[in-house]
Amino acid sequence: MSKTILITGGAGFIGSHVIRLFVEKYPHYQIVNLDALTYAGNLENLKEVEDAPNYTFVKADILEEQALAHIFAAYGITDVIHLAAESHVDRSISDPLAFVKTNVMGTVNLLNAAKKAWMGALDQHLFYHVSTDEVYGSLHEGGFFVETTPYDPQSPYSASKAASDHFVRAYANTYHMKTVVSNCSNNYGPNHFPEKLIPLCIHNIKSNKPLPVYGKGENVRDWLYVKDHARAIDVVFHRGKPGETYNIGGFNEWKNIDIVRLLCKKMDEKLGREKGTSEKLITFVQDRAGHDLRYAIDASKIKKELGWEPSLQFDEGIDQTIDWYLENESWLEQVTSGAYQEYYQKHYDNR
Repeated sequence: MSKTILITGGAGFIGSHVIRLFVEKYPHYQIVNLDALTYAGNLENLKEVEDAPNYTFVKADILEEQALAHIFAAYGITDVIHLAAESHVDRSISDPLAFVKTNVMGTVNLLNAAKKAWMGALDQHLFYHVSTDEVYGSLHEGGFFVETTPYDPQSPYSASKAASDHFVRAYANTYHMKTVVSNCSNNYGPNHFPEKLIPLCIHNIKSNKPLPVYGKGENVRDWLYVKDHARAIDVVFHRGKPGETYNIGGFNEWKNIDIVRLLCKKMDEKLGREKGTSEKLITFVQDRAGHDLRYAIDASKIKKELGWEPSLQFDEGIDQTIDWYLENESWLEQVTSGAYQEYYQKHYDNR
């Protein structure tokens, strides 16, 4: 069955992997990528598919109600996979309102546009909202987040994502929209914007720059390879039960300091440096305000009901990630210099 799927935030880290997967795997689907191309949106992530006959890029902001209405009408959008979001906790601490606007108001605008476009046939269209495990708050020793864990967001970022989750479920209950929500753990892999821990460390180790680690580095995160997350989104989109929530995790907990040391070890090996060289770059800095201690996802529901589980062990995934960054130095240089933001003007302005 043919679909025209609107994927928001498709030029971002996770979104670009989802776009490539859907464009290549489902040639009978039309994929419309909506992205505002803010700091983390990078069209170079999509060079492999930008000329595919079933792919269209639209530069727009989910805060623009009229633009959304036009996109739904002009392209005949049948389904939505909503990934567009402000996502960096540090940025949310310095500018909470930007997160309220994009993550809450933007999601409500998108819900309204979908509701209006699909009026009279809401049960035939899916609104899939991709969220985060951070909405559940902070764990200490033992225990895991499950789909019924009460929300307890601890940062402006996670509070904004929790609010957007609630709005999606409210629209399902109030207007009988067909929705599904997934909450994922920390992603890693190729094309990750280098303000995040793993790509930041890879870049700084290569450049012999300090490796900033919050507090004592004791915070624990569950790490999921981004291509496995894209596979999970594919499965949830096609087989997830409307109204349900699915937690997506890597069964892969690491303390931040241990991740950094592992990256130092592997980078020393790959760069031919003396063992222990890169660990000297580790620099402990003042802890982030309200820093959650531990996140850990129980992803047994999606495995049991939909048959999804991570395909890569972490050691293999981190090797592939490091190799990608070392083989794509020009991508990293363009991102860190800001030159990647010129790609749209070069390749789309004259189309």
